[in-house]
Amino acid sequence: MLFQCQSVTHLNLIEKKPLIQLRFIASTFACSLLLSGYAHAGCDSRFSFYELACSRINDIWENGSHDLYLPIYTYHLRFAYDDDKIDSFREFTWGLGYGRSRYNESGNWEGLYLMALSDSHSKVQPILGYGHQWMWGDRHRLHGGVGYTAFLTSRADIANNIPIPGILPIASINYDRFALNTAYLPGGNGNGNILFFWSRFGF
Repeated sequence: MLFQCQSVTHLNLIEKKPLIQLRFIASTFACSLLLSGYAHAGCDSRFSFYELACSRINDIWENGSHDLYLPIYTYHLRFAYDDDKIDSFREFTWGLGYGRSRYNESGNWEGLYLMALSDSHSKVQPILGYGHQWMWGDRHRLHGGVGYTAFLTSRADIANNIPIPGILPIASINYDRFALNTAYLPGGNGNGNILFFWSRFGF
């Protein structure tokens, strides 16, 4: 089977077809593997911030380990939504993702990832991002971390799938190479106020 990298502006074509959704996830996984081929590109730039960011990405790809991402659950905080709205949401989340990560010289976790998952309306949502967590504890045993993720995503119910950037706080409980993560999306009455849970398996 040949895979083609999907354009986020055409996700509406796969919203209601499970077989195409599965192919999209497989394609996303394959495309994420291809990203590593670009990690060796030169980082020379007159902009020091860009050069630092590019070098950091290269370092993660070259020295990091492989990660498998599995989305688990999207919890809408009940104080922000009425019962009818909660009933309309899909909270058990399916999806798949790939990334690379490492523990840096300070003992903190850094990672790059690409995920495709079902949103609260059962539509495909891709996420491409970078995560950083300050860690506590023995990384080969039970340990935890807090930090942030900066990402680019696309949703059918926001700007008609035009890619949008974001940054969210994240936290994790880890044991050796397994991690249970959560991110908090703030909001108001009837929007946001979401906890998103996913697992990460290093190999």
